[in-house]
Amino acid sequence: MLIIRVNMNKSTRVAKLALEDGTVFTGEAFGASGTSEGEVVFNTSMTGYQEILTDPSYKGQIVTMTYPLIGNYGVNPDDTESKTPHVSGFVVRELSATYSNYRARESLEEYLKRHGIIGITHIDTRALTRRIRITGAMRGIISTEILDDQQLIDRARSTARMEGADWVQAVKPQGAYSWDQNHPTDWKFGKPNDGKGLHVVALDCGAKHNILRHLAERGVKITVLPPDATAEQILQHRPDGLFVSNGPGDPAVLDYAVKPIQGVMEKLPIFGICLGHQLLSRAIGAKTYKLKFGHRGGNQPVKNIDTGRVEITSQNHGFAVDKESLEANGGVVTHINLNDQTVAGFRHTRLPIFSVQYHPEASPGPHDAAYLFDAFIELMKTRKPLDPQRIKAIQGVG
Repeated sequence: MLIIRVNMNKSTRVAKLALEDGTVFTGEAFGASGTSEGEVVFNTSMTGYQEILTDPSYKGQIVTMTYPLIGNYGVNPDDTESKTPHVSGFVVRELSATYSNYRARESLEEYLKRHGIIGITHIDTRALTRRIRITGAMRGIISTEILDDQQLIDRARSTARMEGADWVQAVKPQGAYSWDQNHPTDWKFGKPNDGKGLHVVALDCGAKHNILRHLAERGVKITVLPPDATAEQILQHRPDGLFVSNGPGDPAVLDYAVKPIQGVMEKLPIFGICLGHQLLSRAIGAKTYKLKFGHRGGNQPVKNIDTGRVEITSQNHGFAVDKESLEANGGVVTHINLNDQTVAGFRHTRLPIFSVQYHPEASPGPHDAAYLFDAFIELMKTRKPLDPQRIKAIQGVG
């Protein structure tokens, strides 16, 4: 058992974070009080904590920020990626005592408290991150009420694993809805209204708002369905294309989300992001597997094999697609993660479908990959499989 403590004032609330390997961190609580369980992971982004908190893909996870100072620009209503935060807990080295941003409406602590999310600060996040990198993402528990170390460790070890977990059921919409909201700022990432007249059905496995905003600003009509919608229900809307969103949990257990994709992939152009990439890969027959500690951050280098360009990308996933099984079923790898050579994107040789493991909507993160939404528009217009020449033309590569 490894116990890591910091000095705190007597007036502060004590919080503890315990890992299944027996490590216990003692720090200061902020946000809500209580006890919460989840897989402990880390994110290397320097900004964007609000988008990270509200990303449904983090359902069931306790997120550690590697950047040391968090909360200095507060929270505002425009930068949320869903209606509520989804993390099981939030871990930071130092919570900013003040915030300064003309868009801010409340502090990070006020926001977490209002939504019942437990935070812990004043712990050694470098030591925690290093432990996760060496050992892998681990089950953990964060608590302000259970302060016995051994009890916390035992509780962490009894927590459900992420492998085999279906967290999509906790974040999916209960029914169909329409989306027509653009970005709340004047930022433009593509060709406005280039997709006007096109209709996309989006399978919402936990979709980030910014993905739908990218489609909306291109003039696309968007109908959102839950991921367990049938192929018949999708086709009833007479869409020009299908989009499959990001989301939480293990793609290997989401057969109900794979089935509708298989039912329409001979009939519609399809674009998938993150979990959508994994589900689309599974739909053509590929396998997925658990990564040691995953890719989470706004600085992940990805090589586009078709153009030779390196894109700095935003990523958030703990599973990956098996390359051999993907290629054996008609998939062509188009993007490679340069940190570990895992599959970061593919297109099909025969069908007009493609997907990426990272987040081209970039919230938080860079804008290098926003062209992929333009590629989806092009795919729906031509209904032909993508090829390197067309991707180069979309990116403006000579």
